Amino acid sequence: MATKRIEKIRAKRKKRVRGKVFGTEQRPRLSVFRSAAHIYVQAIADDAGRTLAEASTLSKELGSSPAGNKSDVARAVGKLLAKRLQEAGIRDCVFDRGRFLYHGRVKALADGAREAGLNF
Repeated sequence: MATKRIEKIRAKRKKRVRGKVFGTEQRPRLSVFRSAAHIYVQAIADDAGRTLAEASTLSKELGSSPAGNKSDVARAVGKLLAKRLQEAGIRDCVFDRGRFLYHGRVKALADGAREAGLNF
């Protein structure tokens, strides 16, 4: 019973957050998904309907099992995405945390992207 309630709360939060952010080619939306073991982020141009770049804990550049705790790994994923976006000539973006609260691994990912030069 509690899981249905939690799912409703998460869906409501996702709809609320997603209604406020929109990505373009020049300023894509960074969409974050967090599972128990991994974290994924992609830069989406909503006006064109395509993904410009992506990164996750499963990316080959990070190795098979990145060192550190989950927050350190999330920070590395943020830096990797920022590097990929800068290679594509993109420096500005909007952050879409989705249904996840902005703390812990989600915040670490955003901080890593900012450290690597992205502007939110």
